[in-house]
Amino acid sequence: MARTPSLSVFAAVSAFALLAACSGGAGNGAEETAEETAAPAGDAPAEIKQRQDNFEAIGDSFKAIREQLETDAPDFAVITPAAADINERLKRLPDLFPAGSSMEAGYDTEALAVIWEDPEGFAKAIENGIAASEDMMAAAATGDPEAVRGQVGNLGKNGCKACHDKYRVDDD
Repeated sequence: MARTPSLSVFAAVSAFALLAACSGGAGNGAEETAEETAAPAGDAPAEIKQRQDNFEAIGDSFKAIREQLETDAPDFAVITPAAADINERLKRLPDLFPAGSSMEAGYDTEALAVIWEDPEGFAKAIENGIAASEDMMAAAATGDPEAVRGQVGNLGKNGCKACHDKYRVDDD
């Protein structure tokens, strides 16, 4: 009967050692590559949801601006903060695209791997969007609906569309 506790202890220690070995060798001093530390396809980084929510909010702000521009008397108390919201949200984008969080990596996203293959181009596309959103904010500050309308078109073409054409899956 003395053997049963010994076998139980041996089994428990063996199971613990196996679990420790499967933990990836944390603390063993070995450097891990990005591929080794990448999350499996079903375990999406939080930034994917954050960026999707961020883009949805940008769309909501665009919608609010467009709705105002369709009226006879656009309300700049709606347009001005919506333009500022778009600008602030575009500034968040660089932090919302961690390496390996593309559609090709198996995640539920429209972000293409070219984002990380062309980081300078992607950064420039974001900068262009931010600059265009700053122009839209300046137009909103004038209270001139035609100036805002022109800058909405500018941001849509030179910010959003220019980035989507290269760095986002075509959903047409």
